[in-house]
Amino acid sequence: MDKKHNVADKSRIDWMITLVPFILIMALAIYLFIFPEQANGVISDVRFFFGDTLGSYYLVIGLGFLIISFFLSFSKYGNIVLGEPNEKPKYSFFTWGAMMFTCGLAADILFYSFAEWVMYATNPHIAEMGGSITEWAGVFPLFHWSFIPWSFYLVLAVAFGFMLHCRKRDKQRYSEACLPVIGEKRAHGLLGRIIDLFALFALLAGTATTFSVATPLMAEIIVTLFGISISRTAVTIIILLITCAVYTYAVLHGFKGISFLAKLCIYLFFGLQILVLLIGGQGRFIIENGIESLGKMVQNFIGLSTYADPGRTNCFPQDWTIYYWAYWMVWCIAAPFFIGNISRGRTVKQTIMGGYIFGVGSTISSFVILGNYSLGQQTAGLQDFIAQYQTSGDLYELIMSIVHTMPASGAFLILILVCMIAFYATSFDSIAYTAACYSYKKLDENEKPHTLIILLWCILLIVLPIALVFSESSMNNIQSVSIISAFPIGIIMILMIWSFIKDAKKYMKEKKLLE
Repeated sequence: MDKKHNVADKSRIDWMITLVPFILIMALAIYLFIFPEQANGVISDVRFFFGDTLGSYYLVIGLGFLIISFFLSFSKYGNIVLGEPNEKPKYSFFTWGAMMFTCGLAADILFYSFAEWVMYATNPHIAEMGGSITEWAGVFPLFHWSFIPWSFYLVLAVAFGFMLHCRKRDKQRYSEACLPVIGEKRAHGLLGRIIDLFALFALLAGTATTFSVATPLMAEIIVTLFGISISRTAVTIIILLITCAVYTYAVLHGFKGISFLAKLCIYLFFGLQILVLLIGGQGRFIIENGIESLGKMVQNFIGLSTYADPGRTNCFPQDWTIYYWAYWMVWCIAAPFFIGNISRGRTVKQTIMGGYIFGVGSTISSFVILGNYSLGQQTAGLQDFIAQYQTSGDLYELIMSIVHTMPASGAFLILILVCMIAFYATSFDSIAYTAACYSYKKLDENEKPHTLIILLWCILLIVLPIALVFSESSMNNIQSVSIISAFPIGIIMILMIWSFIKDAKKYMKEKKLLE
């Protein structure tokens, strides 16, 4: 990929698709910053409509995509090679898995792994389920971060990979993936433009949400380690700029730079987990409660997937499950495209099942080890993290308290910080590359975006988060914008899968794969 032709012809750049989403979301950011209370009211009302009134829409899409993923894997479509029929995978399983995992999960996996169970522990839904906090608080993080959200990524990755490597289409966009259903005229006309504008708007909203979640924790770690007296806001901006420099350097070096950074991130990520497991003092509880939580999730999976709380006795699905499905759907703009791009030579079945093994397995291990470390201390009566969170409501402070209970906590803080920077860099280099591909009216498989276009997107992706760190209410509102943005994306995702199945059936007839 690094040797592919670098496209420099400015006439091939679609400036409308490149600039309009950025201008719109920057206007929204300015509105949020200048009129935070007014904006909060408007966006909260809109979020309530999509997330509460139409919440079942997200639940149905979530369960539907999981079912489709298994159907595609174990049906005739599972044997389709994303490339030439006898082609071998371009990357080894580990390199492929590392790039896939790190492009789909930014540093927020570490943020949530440490303490997500605490946020569930006091919800009335735990008591309604008739179990203890220990029994259920560890189940929901595994549910919210495993099979259903990864099914979004992997099913769409197959659709994108088929479009790129089998059909070799020269428009690397959402609209192009919908072409078999909506037709070439609509895909390349107004409807296609609307689809792509929705996609890029959601991409910018999702990346802003992700940066707003975990960067304050990184700032807190730096302030604690080095005793810096400047504000958390200033430190956060410095972190954002450093992260931007790292992922810009990686993406400008193509997939070689991205794969190196991804593998480094994986080594740091699993190294952190191994250290917590071996020297944290909660190894037995981590393993046993992790196995039990995983078993409970599998045993109750259908009920968890369809729980909508129609009586609104706890609003748990509205506050959590629906929010998470929407958040992952927004991230589906870039991550599946990138996964499909690097999956050349793999079959549909290998891509989906391999993604579940590496992606879901790695995600679950993080929540089992890091989450059960603090839950084990709570259960043993060594710490009361629940009371601390109820008193302060500050998750960043809570996570710092959790880390400080570990042996050599200063070394752990450094490792966590480096790992979070690596996660952000590996997520956003793939996003910048994907967004740069959107900027072109046509882009052949053997071409890559021009360096300046990639650089433009590297900068655009960081501008909004920097603007948002000045107002915490704006960050919360942008999280709501992710839910709102996910509604039209869900419709487009359905169109894409319909298009893939229709086109794949035609492809197999052409290649005589049905005989």
